[in-house]
Amino acid sequence: MANNLGRGGGEHLLQKMSNQEMSYCLKNNLEEIPALAEAFELFAETYKIPDRAVFQVNLSLDELLTNTISYGFPEGGEHEIVIRIALQAVTLIIEVKDDGMAFNPLETSEVDLGQELEDRPVGGLGIHLARKMMDEIEYNREENCNVLVMRKQIQDL
Repeated sequence: MANNLGRGGGEHLLQKMSNQEMSYCLKNNLEEIPALAEAFELFAETYKIPDRAVFQVNLSLDELLTNTISYGFPEGGEHEIVIRIALQAVTLIIEVKDDGMAFNPLETSEVDLGQELEDRPVGGLGIHLARKMMDEIEYNREENCNVLVMRKQIQDL
């Protein structure tokens, strides 16, 4: 059963929430992730967010959303994922909210990069990348939704 987290009319929702905030809603479809990246790049251009931060945020979102879409909805059906991004002073705050099965990515074990590639278990590198690229990541389960909040300092990049 799909839960409407904020989109209407069946198309992408991109809206400026204030001068330095945006909200984007996508379906649980991997093909929609590049459009989010483009929307964030436009937001970043408007507010002169450094290219390195844009790359790190887009890569983190791509990895986390790929996991959410690939594994978070085992019952199938159409679901919505809402991404809110705000620039507060020199900090980007990125919130990802979905109604998929409960999953706290922060509870996954660290990837052992010292292991040979063929000896490593499959998975975990996307979460590892997000942990390394973001300054802070928090997870909460609220009203049957996963809520992941990431913070990235953009000063001195």
